[in-house]
Amino acid sequence: MIPKNEYAAYFEHYIQLAAAKNRSIIENLEHSQQAFDSVLRNLPEEKHNFSYAEGKWTLKELIQHIIDTERIFCYRALCFARNDKTVLPGFDQDLFVDCGNANQLNYFDLLDEMATLRQSTIQLFQSFYEEALLRIGVASENIISVRALGVLFSGHQMHHLNIVKERYL
Repeated sequence: MIPKNEYAAYFEHYIQLAAAKNRSIIENLEHSQQAFDSVLRNLPEEKHNFSYAEGKWTLKELIQHIIDTERIFCYRALCFARNDKTVLPGFDQDLFVDCGNANQLNYFDLLDEMATLRQSTIQLFQSFYEEALLRIGVASENIISVRALGVLFSGHQMHHLNIVKERYL
């Protein structure tokens, strides 16, 4: 379990989703990616650009959002693990989706990109030793530890997979 003083309250839901499984960071990363891929890879083509309501993301945009977020948060984890004390900025997830052009991309290429990125995230976290995992930095005006980021990736992906199951299928 990640102590609550290692992350902002905003991330509580994501941390709890992953931490409830009582797996290691690496096991969570592997498991959530496998679950995500097994559901999304088998969807019919008419769902790829589907949005469940006006103004909501399509499945392609949702996948792109998860990719963008994981890339940004991996950078944060790397900086904090290397003891960089630079305060890192936030990012506007809606702007990233709006400018990402996901709906023009191939659905399966996005899934492949997510799988490749997740493997890279796993390798990154395998390279961190215990002291590095405990380091804390500031991003988006909030503190977060490297290990909380590691758990957050899985929880964020699981959160969106739950939304896919509830609203897109």
